[in-house]
Amino acid sequence: MPAIIPSPSIQTLSRAGAVRKISSHPLVLLTLALALGTSGAKPLAGTAPLNWEGDIASRLIDAADAFLLEKIDEATETRRKKTAAPSREALKALIGFRDNVRVKNPAIWKGQVIQRNEGYTVRSFRVASFGNVAVEGLLLEPQEIRTTTVYLPDPDSYATCTRPQILAAHGHRVFVPVLIDRATRHRKITNREFLYRSGFALGWHLIACEVQKVSSIIDACGGTEVGVCGDGEGGLIALYAAAIDERVNRAWVIGHFGPREGVWNEPACRNVFGLLNHFGDAEIARLVAPRPLIIDPAPAPGFVVPPGMGGKPGRNPSFTREQVSAEAARAGLKLGDINDFAQKEIDPAGGNPLPTGELARMRSRAFEEIDRHNQGLLVESAAARRRYFSELDNSSADKFKSTIEPYRTRFAMDVIGSFDDQIIAANPRSRLVQETEDLRYYEVVLDVFGGEAGLFTYGILVVPKNIKPGEKRPVVVCQHGLEGRPQSTIGQKDHHYYKAFTSTLAGRGFVTFAPQNLYIFGDRFRTLQFKANAIGRTLFSLMVPQHQQLTDWLGSLNFVDPDRIGFYGLSYGGKSAMRIPPLVSNYCLSICSADFNEWVWKNASTRSNYSYVWTGEYEIFEWNLGGTFNYAEMAALIAPRPFMVERGHFDGVAPDETVAHEYAKVRHLYAAKLGIGGRTEIEWFVGPHTINSRGTFDFLHRHLDWPAP
Repeated sequence: MPAIIPSPSIQTLSRAGAVRKISSHPLVLLTLALALGTSGAKPLAGTAPLNWEGDIASRLIDAADAFLLEKIDEATETRRKKTAAPSREALKALIGFRDNVRVKNPAIWKGQVIQRNEGYTVRSFRVASFGNVAVEGLLLEPQEIRTTTVYLPDPDSYATCTRPQILAAHGHRVFVPVLIDRATRHRKITNREFLYRSGFALGWHLIACEVQKVSSIIDACGGTEVGVCGDGEGGLIALYAAAIDERVNRAWVIGHFGPREGVWNEPACRNVFGLLNHFGDAEIARLVAPRPLIIDPAPAPGFVVPPGMGGKPGRNPSFTREQVSAEAARAGLKLGDINDFAQKEIDPAGGNPLPTGELARMRSRAFEEIDRHNQGLLVESAAARRRYFSELDNSSADKFKSTIEPYRTRFAMDVIGSFDDQIIAANPRSRLVQETEDLRYYEVVLDVFGGEAGLFTYGILVVPKNIKPGEKRPVVVCQHGLEGRPQSTIGQKDHHYYKAFTSTLAGRGFVTFAPQNLYIFGDRFRTLQFKANAIGRTLFSLMVPQHQQLTDWLGSLNFVDPDRIGFYGLSYGGKSAMRIPPLVSNYCLSICSADFNEWVWKNASTRSNYSYVWTGEYEIFEWNLGGTFNYAEMAALIAPRPFMVERGHFDGVAPDETVAHEYAKVRHLYAAKLGIGGRTEIEWFVGPHTINSRGTFDFLHRHLDWPAP
């Protein structure tokens, strides 16, 4: 077994710069690395010396962060320069709002009067909305109705809200629906984030759900013009509802209006994929015009999700009056433009509190109904993907190759997200960090994107010493999992589930490379996903060009065959195996280890303990995979290249039956449709979440055309 590299940037160097063949004990390596430093490290031929100090993985996360913030600024500047009116249909698509799902001609069910006040009564109401989901809350009815208003309190202020009562006292019939609250009934994840998670994976945002409920109230009122008001989270729903439903004849937004460029730092349920490419609050407000819109710069509710709660850390931003005024000005609005509302009528001072006896039961029903609706969408998602892929012709290999390409483009643009930036010259830098009798280990850094916030890629190249002059070897890119490092895949002692597969495969004659992917350092990398989502991108929007640059560079080495570069990833590296090779054609095969399963189910199910809806991996959810690409569809983007699944029977990722169910579709495509069944296989082994290194090694030797030892 080669020596273990137990920590980043370990340098086993003499003071003169010569590589030393030393004990493989981690303590010895670490002590020498700290004592000897990194000066004088010998680079790989054809590369410049690498002299970076410190944790390069941490430096990479910082570079990715700076790059994404720069892209958010660019998207904001581009959006603000647009003179064309924003598109209402674009806003609907971003949140998954569907005009055709609401119950037609719903009736208003009214409960018994639960409170009588001077001039108006209070009772519960319920209106069928969509599917088996209803909108319910309190209905305040004056003796003489002047107009109708939907008032959406922030979930945390429902019991103390007095504005609906003041409006009712001045002749407004007021519907006060309950919104999903921020309680934490499941694993310390707020109810709003919990429902957001499954809905997001199915292309159905919680914002869309609650806007649909507002529209259902308008339907129940006969489609007549209705005013919409809201504060805090309710202000967000009021703003979106007024923008989307043109029957809203006036809107009032309290404590929710301002610059949204920091939406990535807000609670997860505010995450709208691609929002900042098209909309800030000003652009949404412009969709309300010329109808009256009141912007009240009152402070937002001070809700904070701290790190470690179980969900995404975030806070409701409270903007200054100047920030609110600037955003309102971009929409052509002025603060204090009350229009047909009289200030005395909506003064929050005074008024009786709303009765809350039914509140808990209403909130519980609202949560459970949306949850059941999402689970129904999950059941229907397989049919939705079949419709989505209806233009794929797999009746022959040639027709498959031509008709799969539009789907590859959609995957790149709509699911993964791609940047227009050109990949720059690699400018390779390297240093020899370890040497054994048979192998040399080099740390390598390559540039990817330029600019002030330049992105690079980094990893460890392992080169067998017995390569003959003029010989070109196949390459295996060995990808680590969550919180892993290239070093994790080289040694065995501290990272036993990798079984040192980077070193072991190099010992079998392959050139290997272990890249540092971005999923490391907890909240630091998970926040990157939300920054990327805000502009319609993901972590893989960065990792795909990193791997493109990496494989281009590997293919240029005089001892590498560019047509024989394979990808082999464990866990999050297996997740990478499903997303990177479809978009990096330099990879001639892909192996997904300890990750392949019914991915949409794993992300959206609230009935299974295997689901991500219960976990702290809050960045894992991808917009509308339910209607586009599950793992079988991603595998179709790899075909006709060889594809393999490595699966331990006791792997906690998923039960065997869901893995087999999804892989059966892959096998059917390769064997039954394309007649290339020899290019795909699954290896089942008795073991946990780990590299098994048997069937997969045989697969690599066979399809990379390299003899097994």
